[in-house]
Amino acid sequence: MLLIAAALLTASMHSLGVVEAPAAPAVVPTVVVAASPAVVPPAVVAASPAVVPAAAVAGSADAARVVPGLSTTDLGRDAVDLDTLARARGRAFLVDLVAVDRVDLDRAGRDGRVLATAQDHPPTGVDVAAWWGGLTADTRERLVTLAPSVVGNLDGVPFEVRDRANRVALATELSDAEAATETDADADAATDAARAAMLGQVRAALATEPGQAARSLVVLDTRGAGRAAIAVGDLGTARDVTVVVPGMFFTVTGQMHDFTDTASDLYDEQAAVSALAASRTGADAGTGAVLAWMGYRTPDMSNILSLGLAQTGAERLERVVDGLDAVRGADRPRLNVVAHSYGSTTALMALSSGRMQADSLTVLGSPGSDVRTASELAVHTGQVYVGDAHSDPIAGSGYFGTDPGSPGFGSTVLDLSADTAAPGEGVFRRPVGHNDYLKPGTASLHDVALIAVGRGDLVRHQARRGEGGGNGPRTAPDMYLLRPQDLQPRD
Repeated sequence: MLLIAAALLTASMHSLGVVEAPAAPAVVPTVVVAASPAVVPPAVVAASPAVVPAAAVAGSADAARVVPGLSTTDLGRDAVDLDTLARARGRAFLVDLVAVDRVDLDRAGRDGRVLATAQDHPPTGVDVAAWWGGLTADTRERLVTLAPSVVGNLDGVPFEVRDRANRVALATELSDAEAATETDADADAATDAARAAMLGQVRAALATEPGQAARSLVVLDTRGAGRAAIAVGDLGTARDVTVVVPGMFFTVTGQMHDFTDTASDLYDEQAAVSALAASRTGADAGTGAVLAWMGYRTPDMSNILSLGLAQTGAERLERVVDGLDAVRGADRPRLNVVAHSYGSTTALMALSSGRMQADSLTVLGSPGSDVRTASELAVHTGQVYVGDAHSDPIAGSGYFGTDPGSPGFGSTVLDLSADTAAPGEGVFRRPVGHNDYLKPGTASLHDVALIAVGRGDLVRHQARRGEGGGNGPRTAPDMYLLRPQDLQPRD
């Protein structure tokens, strides 16, 4: 059944929007957002201690401040060669990255072994943040200039630095790929053309129109089919951070531009509802950021039945949140995860691992997971939401285990059924099918935005299921967060 549904979805995925994807072939880790005392989830991960630079010590300029847990001997060690750096792991990798000479550092940014460590088996976000905080301005600039592909993908480096480094890498690699396409033999030229197309998609995704929020490139992995993540808004200061996790058939080459535009649509919707709430209550509307996270390889028809990619994606998602936690320190944002299709399986794995926590989780068109109840998730009590659209063959299927929208799971199921509002009635329309959830004008996009700014209580027509929740509709919310055009009756 899953193969049949996937085949039908492949044939239908040609419309624009976040959760649509043509049949293209084929970074946030341990943020612990402070929970209120009454709603601490069972799998809460301990917060990482704040990074406090130690006293200055004698040694080279690069060792002017001590990274907690690293000895002064390590920081002042003699230069190492590229092979030594390539073998290093954890904190030693960071120390050696500073210790290599300029020639080897330039080579390191293109060395597959070094990139594999930085992007697949990196040091913890806390270690990276402490290390970066202990470097001089000159050393930081040298790392960004000579090894941008390494620095730009280390969770724990400030986001504005990662954006600058990744843009340097993008420009260089795109220029090289385009030039190689014209000079290489046919076989190599095809590979170069595919690489140029992938990088071109990222470049296009970073472009903004006047009035749109700034975008930053916080992940750029150009190996194979590639991985990327683009933030809309400022991850370093936002009060509300939403991470959007895509599902099957998504690739950087095929969908990064549309996926980022959808993140922008969600950012705009969150800003609108947050501002309306503030105007009514007099509170600060705060700021938000949305991360279009295509940070893992999603399945295609050849591996749709496997959970291996979801497990790898879960580990990468944990590291993204770990880096966010390390960068923000005590100023932790409200963290919201919005996951679609196979991405919901990935997110459920991550949030049940004991290594990651979120304030809210919204899954859309989920094929399920081995998580049996919301109590197994490190998500604040009552903050797991499920969207099951009409005519979505994946939602509610339980292909990979328990359906998170099933009775007994303990989630809040959004009212997205098509029979509650006639077509064209009211301003919001109901999402239909597997690829419609986050498109502008849908009730689901509006509901997801309310949840993301901490006002899930105002989601219209939500119905609580599961443990003690009952199956009846909940009391209608206050109307003040609905925009003027939302006041037209739709049911």
